[in-house]
Amino acid sequence: MGNTSGRAGGGEHRHAVRRVTVIGTGLIGTSIALALRARDVDVTLSDPDPSSLRLACDLGAGRPLDESADPSAAPADVAVVAAPPAVVPAVLRRAQDRGLAHVYTDVASVKASVLAEAERLGCDMATFVPGHPMGGREKQGPGAARADLFLGRSWALCPTGKADPETVAAVAEVARLCGADPLVLDAGVHDRAVALVSHAPHVAASAVAARLVSGDAAALTLAGQGVRDVTRVAGGDPAMWTEILTHNAAPVADVLYAVAADLAATADALRGAAEEAGTGGSDANTAVAGGAAPVPGTEGAGRPPVGAEVLAPVRDLLERGRAGHGRIPGKHGTVRLPEYTVIPVVIPDEPGTLGRLFASAAAAGVNIEDVRIEHTPGLPLGVAQLHVLPEAVDAFVRALAADGWSVHPGA
Repeated sequence: MGNTSGRAGGGEHRHAVRRVTVIGTGLIGTSIALALRARDVDVTLSDPDPSSLRLACDLGAGRPLDESADPSAAPADVAVVAAPPAVVPAVLRRAQDRGLAHVYTDVASVKASVLAEAERLGCDMATFVPGHPMGGREKQGPGAARADLFLGRSWALCPTGKADPETVAAVAEVARLCGADPLVLDAGVHDRAVALVSHAPHVAASAVAARLVSGDAAALTLAGQGVRDVTRVAGGDPAMWTEILTHNAAPVADVLYAVAADLAATADALRGAAEEAGTGGSDANTAVAGGAAPVPGTEGAGRPPVGAEVLAPVRDLLERGRAGHGRIPGKHGTVRLPEYTVIPVVIPDEPGTLGRLFASAAAAGVNIEDVRIEHTPGLPLGVAQLHVLPEAVDAFVRALAADGWSVHPGA
């Protein structure tokens, strides 16, 4: 492909985008349309599924494309093909044959295979700039769409070199209008990158979640936020993800082999530690299951200490994991945001509770950066974990307490 990586288009190549056609009204297509409508862009929508198209329109994402009219008489500035990787090239070719827009892009999460098939089908590569917004959810369909889905996210652009700067600038402007940061890079580089940061993590999350299938009820009752965080993306559509992984098979396999090697080394080390301690991993479990509580301060008494060298692979993986986590950019770009303070608030499980809680935050002049809800099994209560900036904590806690909320800072 030959193009180098870099942020797309400074001020010298901004392109006015006033009319966009979105082909495909699933999660990504509808989210793009909602973001563009929020910026007063005229959006027309097309989808082979009438119910999906109708819901997207009802959500305010745009108006239906008049399929009976000749689009070449008044083509859109940009057409966005929001379809699965396997069908993007054929949909692109049909759209170009109709003269639907001046410029075309797609949002598939793999690029090299899409480009190769588009070339094979004879698509006009001079008007096509492959793209991939790095935003998504584990939910699907227009009902899950959000106008802020791409806010602060990177949006990969992988032009082949046949598109001129103005064509690339038009697609980059679509990304900016959606609140994203366009990044130009080679298709192969893109596919290896998403294998590392998206596709292989999805498989790893699914592997962890798959263990829960055989977990007993007691184990699942103990599930907390940690396992929810690790397995969140495993709720995605298996058919869609099978297609994505198939189109990016080799890069994903490379990452998974490396992850598997780390896990195998860690498992071997832990097994060795159990054997060196003389437990084999079973004696302690038997004692707990039998209800024999250890005397405080005597846990592990009588067992020889486990050598540090046995646990070296475990420590190494955990340290590299923490270092890798620290390299993940913050949600608004490459600079990590300040650490937020989490304020737990006990809330009743009843209608209107969150609205009242947010109203208290607004009255206190505090912005809630994130919120997560933990429900208490068997009780009509839950805990709202409110993420706020550290400097707002003291005043916020006082304001919530004054409004009658059960606040537990530091818990």
